[in-house]
Amino acid sequence: MKSVTSGTHEVHFGELAKAALNQFLGKHSYSKIFILVDENTKKHCLPFFESLYTGTVEKPICIKAGEVHKTITSCVAVWEELSVEGGDRKSILINLGGGVVTDLGGFVASTFKRGIDFINIPTTLLSMVDASVGGKTGVDLGVLKNQVGVINQPKMVLLFPEFLKTLEQRQLISGFAEMLKHGLISDRRYWEALSTTMDFYDMDAIQKSVAIKNAIVEKDPTEQNVRKKLNFGHTLGHAIESYFLDTEDKPTLLHGEAIAVGMILEGYLSHALTGLSMMELDAIKKTFFKHFKKVVFTDVDIEVILDLLQHDKKNSHGAINFVLLQEIGNTVLDVKVPTELYVQAFAYYKE
Repeated sequence: MKSVTSGTHEVHFGELAKAALNQFLGKHSYSKIFILVDENTKKHCLPFFESLYTGTVEKPICIKAGEVHKTITSCVAVWEELSVEGGDRKSILINLGGGVVTDLGGFVASTFKRGIDFINIPTTLLSMVDASVGGKTGVDLGVLKNQVGVINQPKMVLLFPEFLKTLEQRQLISGFAEMLKHGLISDRRYWEALSTTMDFYDMDAIQKSVAIKNAIVEKDPTEQNVRKKLNFGHTLGHAIESYFLDTEDKPTLLHGEAIAVGMILEGYLSHALTGLSMMELDAIKKTFFKHFKKVVFTDVDIEVILDLLQHDKKNSHGAINFVLLQEIGNTVLDVKVPTELYVQAFAYYKE
């Protein structure tokens, strides 16, 4: 399968990824090769990595699994272990895991000794199609998503279909939400194809999603303009994800589950403000309800979620900026939304 070339690195798939890993590490004289895992990838993914690369790697650095551990506290533990184990500016960190591991590991590498090289090996569908491109690294601040971080590119990204077989159905569906988003913002035909299939293991579709995101990021690496379209569904979605992460009597939502809700809500806002037809809006809602369990919201839930919107990292000068759809495949950037429409959007979701 053909690799996707970014401005600074390449995303390799399967056998090409294995060859690229061994060639790259064989060519560069790193003082130490570290690998970051979480409790799950240490058990399910590390053995496969060890079959790919037989060179010398330091003892794995392991963090606790889950979004609640994507924190500065976890970073401190990794920084300290890198230091104790003799890491220096000529070391490299390989991040083997989902979005938490690649986001946190990329941030740790970008700041340790003022920056060391890193490689990302995403192991979830979500991290393959989302975190594999763009260079965003960072951690959460309390329940607020991705408040601390930098944009810094890995040396390469390696995708292996074998890792998808280690995932539960719920994790696969979560990643599928981002693939659907890529269709909604950029490619109607891709959206229509995904809407009628549920093949989570289709590496051609995964490559298509990587290519869509890569094309957007290459035009706007620092998110000043067109890259903002990748945030469709994420403004309300991140607030929902944060709320359910911090509410004890509510089940925690996976990222894709929250973003799926966000895309329905922001689809409604698109119908109200930027011309998305009711037919397309209903098709979006129907597609997501086919794949994702409906989330129950009380009036109190909605009130707190809307308060969390004020902390979205994309806000500027006190204004909440939305990316909305003009039609499936085309977006409108930096839309200001009248507050009364939020409640109407939730009412539409609950219908």
